[in-house]
Amino acid sequence: MINSGIQFHFQLTREGFQLDARAALPAVGISALFGASGCGKTSLLRCIAGLEPSVSGQLRVNGETWLDSNQGIAVATHRRSIGYVFQETALFPHLNVRENLLYGWRRTPQSDRRSDPAQTIAMLGLQALLTRHSDDLSGGERQRVAIGRALLNSPGLLLMDEPMAALDRSRKREILPYLERLHAEAEIPILYVTHDLEELVSVADHLVLLENGRITQSGPIEEMLVNTRLSIAMDEDAGALISARVERQDTPVSYTH
Repeated sequence: MINSGIQFHFQLTREGFQLDARAALPAVGISALFGASGCGKTSLLRCIAGLEPSVSGQLRVNGETWLDSNQGIAVATHRRSIGYVFQETALFPHLNVRENLLYGWRRTPQSDRRSDPAQTIAMLGLQALLTRHSDDLSGGERQRVAIGRALLNSPGLLLMDEPMAALDRSRKREILPYLERLHAEAEIPILYVTHDLEELVSVADHLVLLENGRITQSGPIEEMLVNTRLSIAMDEDAGALISARVERQDTPVSYTH
């Protein structure tokens, strides 16, 4: 029995749409769910979160069974250790940034707290925003607060459903560095829904391709992007991702006049 990572097989039928998705995903890092609108990305996240009561199948997260239709197991959403970041931030308007961030953290038993407020605030660059309210924040700032609030709920799994879809290109570029830090520093698995290739290569290390409710391929992003048999290779923005390590940096030469 596998005791780490995320394993699932979901079957969900709606009018005009059927989800039949199976995969095994890593226990750490960001797994990106990528595909055209309507392919089932958000439905898949909702199944993992327990928000689709009619779904059948199996779901195990780091050794815990959250769904097994054959055994009559269906763990309620509020008992699943998840954080969920939506397209719309849904911050509490009557609370300032600090109060929004600590809302779930204060309600989490001390023994279950995985995230440190000071570290999360620093990682997302929120120090200067703590006394402000959501109406006084830009779209990118609100989204960073929403991510921080989800992390401070101390989840075992973070779900992010196109968190930058409502942002324009400049705001996306503003928040990407923080998502890259999240990728580097988070110690939990993250599922990230996107149909933007720039986001994909910036934040993900595992790629899951969906088409018409089915997972067509899943694997490390470096391998997937260079596989010319996959549909993603036919995209007009297609490219490759190369992992490298800086071995040496030359000292800049200064000139005096």
